[in-house]
Amino acid sequence: MRSGVVAQKMGMTRLFTEAGEHVPVTVLRLAQCQVIAHRSKDKNGYVALQLGSGERRAGNMSKADRGYFAAAKVEPKRKLAEFRVSDDAMIPVGAEITADHFVEGQFVDVCGISIGKGFAGGMKRWNFGGLRASHGVSVSHRSIGSTGGRQDPGKTFKNKKMPGHMGNTRITTLNLKVAKIDIERGLVMVEGAVPGSKGGWITLRDAVKKKLHKDAPKPGKFRLAEAAASEAPAAKEGE
Repeated sequence: MRSGVVAQKMGMTRLFTEAGEHVPVTVLRLAQCQVIAHRSKDKNGYVALQLGSGERRAGNMSKADRGYFAAAKVEPKRKLAEFRVSDDAMIPVGAEITADHFVEGQFVDVCGISIGKGFAGGMKRWNFGGLRASHGVSVSHRSIGSTGGRQDPGKTFKNKKMPGHMGNTRITTLNLKVAKIDIERGLVMVEGAVPGSKGGWITLRDAVKKKLHKDAPKPGKFRLAEAAASEAPAAKEGE
Protein backbone atom coordinates (compact mmCIF):
# COMPACT_ATOMS: atom_id res chain seq x y z
CA MET A 1 0.00 0.00 0.00
CA ARG A 2 1.57 3.25 -1.18
CA SER A 3 1.40 6.69 0.36
CA GLY A 4 -0.93 9.39 -0.86
CA VAL A 5 -0.12 13.09 -1.27
CA VAL A 6 -1.38 16.44 -0.03
CA ALA A 7 -2.31 18.70 -2.95
CA GLN A 8 -3.95 22.07 -3.54
CA LYS A 9 -6.97 22.46 -5.79
CA MET A 10 -6.21 25.06 -8.46
CA GLY A 11 -9.48 24.90 -10.39
CA MET A 12 -11.01 23.17 -13.40
CA THR A 13 -10.19 23.18 -17.10
CA ARG A 14 -10.52 20.75 -19.99
CA LEU A 15 -8.30 18.58 -22.15
CA PHE A 16 -8.87 17.49 -25.74
CA THR A 17 -8.38 13.92 -26.90
CA GLU A 18 -6.99 12.90 -30.26
CA ALA A 19 -10.57 12.34 -31.42
CA GLY A 20 -11.44 15.95 -30.64
CA GLU A 21 -13.52 15.18 -27.54
CA HIS A 22 -13.04 17.44 -24.54
CA VAL A 23 -12.59 15.99 -21.05
CA PRO A 24 -13.30 18.18 -17.97
CA VAL A 25 -10.45 17.90 -15.46
CA THR A 26 -9.56 19.30 -12.06
CA VAL A 27 -6.01 20.61 -11.67
CA LEU A 28 -4.24 19.61 -8.44
CA ARG A 29 -0.83 21.05 -7.51
CA LEU A 30 1.75 19.38 -5.31
CA ALA A 31 3.20 22.37 -3.42
CA GLN A 32 6.48 20.91 -2.14
CA CYS A 33 4.83 17.86 -0.62
CA GLN A 34 7.46 16.46 1.76
CA VAL A 35 7.66 13.65 4.30
CA ILE A 36 7.65 15.15 7.81
CA ALA A 37 7.72 12.08 10.08
CA HIS A 38 7.33 8.30 10.28
CA ARG A 39 4.82 6.35 12.35
CA SER A 40 6.14 2.93 13.34
CA LYS A 41 4.49 -0.18 14.72
CA ASP A 42 6.69 -0.30 17.81
CA LYS A 43 6.31 3.33 18.83
CA ASN A 44 2.86 4.32 17.54
CA GLY A 45 1.08 1.03 16.97
CA TYR A 46 0.65 1.54 13.22
CA VAL A 47 2.73 2.25 10.13
CA ALA A 48 2.17 5.56 8.36
CA LEU A 49 3.80 8.60 6.80
CA GLN A 50 3.11 12.17 7.82
CA LEU A 51 3.27 14.56 4.87
CA GLY A 52 3.22 18.34 4.71
CA SER A 53 2.54 20.72 1.86
CA GLY A 54 2.39 24.47 1.25
CA GLU A 55 4.48 27.30 2.63
CA ARG A 56 4.00 28.81 6.08
CA ARG A 57 5.72 31.72 7.77
CA ALA A 58 7.78 30.65 10.76
CA GLY A 59 6.94 33.90 12.57
CA ASN A 60 3.25 32.90 12.73
CA MET A 61 3.99 29.58 14.41
CA SER A 62 4.52 28.55 18.00
CA LYS A 63 7.99 27.66 19.24
CA ALA A 64 6.97 24.00 19.57
CA ASP A 65 5.82 23.85 15.94
CA ARG A 66 9.01 25.46 14.72
CA GLY A 67 11.04 22.91 16.65
CA TYR A 68 8.98 20.06 15.18
CA PHE A 69 9.79 21.05 11.60
CA ALA A 70 13.39 21.86 12.50
CA ALA A 71 13.87 18.32 13.81
CA ALA A 72 12.70 16.96 10.46
CA LYS A 73 14.94 19.50 8.63
CA VAL A 74 12.10 20.71 6.40
CA GLU A 75 10.52 24.11 5.87
CA PRO A 76 7.32 24.81 7.86
CA LYS A 77 4.23 23.45 6.11
CA ARG A 78 0.69 24.80 6.01
CA LYS A 79 -1.16 21.48 5.70
CA LEU A 80 -0.32 18.14 7.35
CA ALA A 81 -1.85 14.71 6.75
CA GLU A 82 -1.07 11.07 7.53
CA PHE A 83 -1.29 8.11 5.16
CA ARG A 84 -1.24 4.48 6.20
CA VAL A 85 1.36 2.54 4.24
CA SER A 86 2.84 -0.94 4.22
CA ASP A 87 6.23 -1.66 5.72
CA ASP A 88 7.91 -1.76 2.30
CA ALA A 89 6.44 1.60 1.18
CA MET A 90 8.25 3.91 3.61
CA ILE A 91 9.79 7.07 2.13
CA PRO A 92 12.71 8.88 3.83
CA VAL A 93 11.99 11.93 5.98
CA GLY A 94 12.58 15.14 4.03
CA ALA A 95 11.95 13.56 0.63
CA GLU A 96 9.70 15.53 -1.72
CA ILE A 97 7.04 13.50 -3.54
CA THR A 98 6.74 14.52 -7.18
CA ALA A 99 3.77 14.51 -9.55
CA ASP A 100 4.92 11.33 -11.32
CA HIS A 101 4.09 9.46 -8.11
CA PHE A 102 0.88 8.81 -10.07
CA VAL A 103 0.65 7.70 -13.68
CA GLU A 104 -1.80 8.61 -16.41
CA GLY A 105 -4.73 6.22 -16.59
CA GLN A 106 -4.70 5.08 -12.97
CA PHE A 107 -7.65 5.57 -10.61
CA VAL A 108 -7.37 7.65 -7.45
CA ASP A 109 -9.55 8.65 -4.47
CA VAL A 110 -9.79 12.34 -3.61
CA CYS A 111 -10.83 13.69 -0.21
CA GLY A 112 -11.59 17.32 0.63
CA ILE A 113 -13.86 19.71 2.50
CA SER A 114 -16.92 20.68 0.46
CA ILE A 115 -17.92 24.31 -0.08
CA GLY A 116 -20.03 25.63 2.80
CA LYS A 117 -23.53 26.86 1.89
CA GLY A 118 -24.62 28.03 5.32
CA PHE A 119 -28.17 27.39 6.60
CA ALA A 120 -30.31 25.91 3.81
CA GLY A 121 -33.94 24.83 3.59
CA GLY A 122 -35.24 21.38 2.77
CA MET A 123 -35.71 22.08 -0.93
CA LYS A 124 -32.10 23.16 -1.47
CA ARG A 125 -30.49 20.80 1.00
CA TRP A 126 -32.44 17.59 0.28
CA ASN A 127 -34.22 18.35 -3.01
CA PHE A 128 -37.69 18.31 -1.41
CA GLY A 129 -40.60 19.22 -3.66
CA GLY A 130 -42.19 21.79 -1.35
CA LEU A 131 -45.92 22.39 -0.93
CA ARG A 132 -48.51 23.16 -3.62
CA ALA A 133 -48.46 26.49 -5.41
CA SER A 134 -52.18 27.07 -4.81
CA HIS A 135 -55.28 25.37 -3.33
CA GLY A 136 -55.06 26.82 0.12
CA VAL A 137 -51.27 27.00 0.54
CA SER A 138 -50.05 30.49 1.38
CA VAL A 139 -46.69 31.81 2.63
CA SER A 140 -45.22 28.32 3.26
CA HIS A 141 -44.71 27.07 -0.30
CA ARG A 142 -41.07 26.07 0.35
CA SER A 143 -41.63 24.43 3.72
CA ILE A 144 -40.88 20.74 4.21
CA GLY A 145 -44.32 19.75 5.51
CA SER A 146 -44.87 17.19 8.24
CA THR A 147 -41.85 15.79 10.07
CA GLY A 148 -43.53 12.90 11.92
CA GLY A 149 -46.61 10.69 12.31
CA ARG A 150 -49.73 11.17 14.39
CA GLN A 151 -50.22 9.45 17.74
CA ASP A 152 -48.22 6.52 16.37
CA PRO A 153 -45.22 6.95 16.53
CA GLY A 154 -45.93 10.40 18.00
CA LYS A 155 -42.38 11.68 17.50
CA THR A 156 -39.84 12.73 14.89
CA PHE A 157 -37.26 10.03 14.18
CA LYS A 158 -33.57 10.75 14.41
CA ASN A 159 -31.72 11.60 11.17
CA LYS A 160 -34.88 13.08 9.65
CA LYS A 161 -33.98 15.22 6.64
CA MET A 162 -34.67 18.78 7.72
CA PRO A 163 -33.33 22.31 7.11
CA GLY A 164 -29.88 22.94 8.56
CA HIS A 165 -26.22 23.61 7.86
CA MET A 166 -25.36 22.56 4.30
CA GLY A 167 -21.86 21.82 3.03
CA ASN A 168 -18.50 22.26 4.81
CA THR A 169 -18.20 18.51 5.34
CA ARG A 170 -15.48 15.98 4.57
CA ILE A 171 -16.25 14.24 1.26
CA THR A 172 -14.35 11.46 -0.50
CA THR A 173 -14.82 10.99 -4.25
CA LEU A 174 -13.85 7.51 -5.41
CA ASN A 175 -12.37 6.20 -8.64
CA LEU A 176 -11.36 9.38 -10.47
CA LYS A 177 -9.09 8.78 -13.42
CA VAL A 178 -5.76 10.57 -13.78
CA ALA A 179 -5.90 12.30 -17.16
CA LYS A 180 -2.50 14.00 -17.34
CA ILE A 181 0.67 14.60 -15.33
CA ASP A 182 2.89 17.69 -15.50
CA ILE A 183 6.10 16.84 -13.65
CA GLU A 184 7.86 20.19 -14.09
CA ARG A 185 5.01 22.23 -12.62
CA GLY A 186 3.95 19.51 -10.17
CA LEU A 187 0.41 19.18 -11.53
CA VAL A 188 -1.91 16.18 -11.45
CA MET A 189 -5.07 16.48 -13.56
CA VAL A 190 -7.95 14.14 -12.75
CA GLU A 191 -11.15 13.68 -14.70
CA GLY A 192 -14.30 15.16 -13.19
CA ALA A 193 -14.97 17.36 -10.18
CA VAL A 194 -13.18 17.33 -6.84
CA PRO A 195 -14.80 18.47 -3.55
CA GLY A 196 -13.67 21.81 -2.17
CA SER A 197 -13.13 25.37 -3.31
CA LYS A 198 -10.25 26.81 -5.32
CA GLY A 199 -7.13 26.97 -3.21
CA GLY A 200 -8.42 24.35 -0.80
CA TRP A 201 -6.29 21.45 0.43
CA ILE A 202 -7.18 17.90 -0.55
CA THR A 203 -5.64 14.46 -0.11
CA LEU A 204 -4.98 12.22 -3.10
CA ARG A 205 -4.31 8.49 -2.83
CA ASP A 206 -4.50 5.29 -4.87
CA ALA A 207 -8.05 4.01 -5.34
CA VAL A 208 -8.96 1.38 -2.76
CA LYS A 209 -11.61 -0.23 -4.96
CA LYS A 210 -9.45 -0.49 -8.08
CA LYS A 211 -6.32 -2.48 -8.82
CA LEU A 212 -3.12 -0.45 -8.73
CA HIS A 213 -1.80 0.53 -12.16
CA LYS A 214 1.02 -1.71 -13.37
CA ASP A 215 3.27 1.28 -14.11
CA ALA A 216 2.82 2.96 -10.72
CA PRO A 217 6.24 3.33 -9.03
CA LYS A 218 6.83 1.55 -5.72
CA PRO A 219 7.20 2.69 -3.00
CA GLY A 220 6.65 5.95 -4.87
CA LYS A 221 8.31 8.67 -6.89
CA PHE A 222 10.20 11.19 -4.79
CA ARG A 223 13.21 13.46 -4.79
CA LEU A 224 15.64 13.67 -1.88
CA ALA A 225 16.65 17.06 -0.53
CA GLU A 226 20.33 16.44 -1.31
CA ALA A 227 19.53 15.55 -4.92
CA ALA A 228 17.39 18.66 -5.35
CA ALA A 229 20.18 20.86 -4.01
CA SER A 230 22.71 19.32 -6.40
CA GLU A 231 20.42 19.86 -9.39
CA ALA A 232 19.99 23.57 -8.60
CA PRO A 233 22.33 25.83 -10.63
CA ALA A 234 25.27 27.17 -8.65
CA ALA A 235 25.25 30.94 -7.97
CA LYS A 236 27.90 32.98 -9.72
CA GLU A 237 30.43 35.02 -7.81
CA GLY A 238 29.19 38.47 -6.91
CA GLU A 239 25.51 37.52 -7.02
